[in-house]
Amino acid sequence: MTKSATRSADERRSRQALFITVSFVAVLWLVHLGAALFDLNLVKYGIYPRRITGTIGIAFAPLIHGSFSHLFANSVSILLLGTALLYGYPRSARVVLGCLYAGTGLAVWLTARDAYHIGASGLTFGMMFFVFIIGAIRWDRRAIALSMLVFFLYGGMVWGIFPTDPNVSYESHFFGALIGVVLAILCRNRDPAPLEKRYSWEDEAETPSDGPNNGPTQGGSRRFH
Repeated sequence: MTKSATRSADERRSRQALFITVSFVAVLWLVHLGAALFDLNLVKYGIYPRRITGTIGIAFAPLIHGSFSHLFANSVSILLLGTALLYGYPRSARVVLGCLYAGTGLAVWLTARDAYHIGASGLTFGMMFFVFIIGAIRWDRRAIALSMLVFFLYGGMVWGIFPTDPNVSYESHFFGALIGVVLAILCRNRDPAPLEKRYSWEDEAETPSDGPNNGPTQGGSRRFH
């Protein structure tokens, strides 16, 4: 693949990743604005652990937020982390997003405290831990860059998996992070590594210069590359 074709593919993939994340965030804002406009209480559609009626929250809880500040914080995280995930690992993303969405909700329903659990924080924690861990495992240039970026921006999120605030669903954070780590290990080879760029100075460093000491010996010489 030529450099121009590779660049075009990267640009197309980045635009697609951004479009998907922006679309999902738009849905979150439409849900919250609709609830505020019509004075709807959507919290009852969150996850309530170990109640049959609470299972509906596995599907709807990530779409529901308790306040605009809660929604804004998750929106920014989803835009950045979701774009990094979809751009860096498009094949894995199909599996990762589905497992994070359903798996985190199911784990919360089975084990969390008796209360309504809402918000997309489980998704953000799962995406952050996935991108960071898979970058440390794969160790190609793109994976390292994405891993360092998300850790620099969201490394402090690690403290969110511990019970610090009784009003925060740390269970969603914990299970999202746990699922993200497991999926990073399982999906480490699902996406092919990008082609490594090779610069002219690298070839020059490997090719001995012609000189009096580099000519052929009496019996001839062979060079291995």
